Amino acid sequence: MATKCGQQPLRLAVLDMAGTTIADDGLVERAFAEAFASQGVPAGSPAHDAMMERARLTMGTARISVFNDLLPRDQAARANSMFESAYDRIIAESGVAAVAGAETAIGELRDAGMQVCLTTGFARRTQNRILESLGWMGLADLSLCPDDAGRGRPFPDMILTAVLALDLPDVREVLVVGDSSADMLAGRRAGSRAVVGVLTGAHREDALRAAGADDVVPSIREVPALVRAAAPVS
Repeated sequence: MATKCGQQPLRLAVLDMAGTTIADDGLVERAFAEAFASQGVPAGSPAHDAMMERARLTMGTARISVFNDLLPRDQAARANSMFESAYDRIIAESGVAAVAGAETAIGELRDAGMQVCLTTGFARRTQNRILESLGWMGLADLSLCPDDAGRGRPFPDMILTAVLALDLPDVREVLVVGDSSADMLAGRRAGSRAVVGVLTGAHREDALRAAGADDVVPSIREVPALVRAAAPVS
């Protein structure tokens, strides 16, 4: 994350949830598998395996977009509803945990004078359930899902909505952090100054860099140090 003399500081961190600040541990894939099975695509079948592979490749995008790409529209809507219900049940049964150090990292970013927005490809109901389970309501300045912005990742809508909602003057004051290619693409398309990939979720370093990551770090824990290193030089 290169720094230039006179460059404006980073004022907003747009952070993905599942895989970036929230540990996934395969929960999303389990919910996808149940959703596909509910539409007559049983686990172990070639069609199911192909759909799961597509879901893995498109992690980070709005879930309804994934289903729309794979199923007729009426089935896609039903599968999306099943996905949300399955994920809610799974986290109620298994619990949900933050990525190690995520809450501390968010606090450090805010202590550095940055606002924080948490984004997700889940529906609002599921996003709120996750935040409530962790006691994270109010941890960030803003939380957004695709329904709040118009379109999910890889479109830049949630990032641009955060810029408007938090009254930033320039999208070049935004840092985007995520674990998927869709996160990186959204950051680039929004015109964010810095786009950082983490290796705690969906995609590996080569995919993150190919999608536009400026830096790739092991986890969200390393991000505050990157921000400090990128502070403007007078």
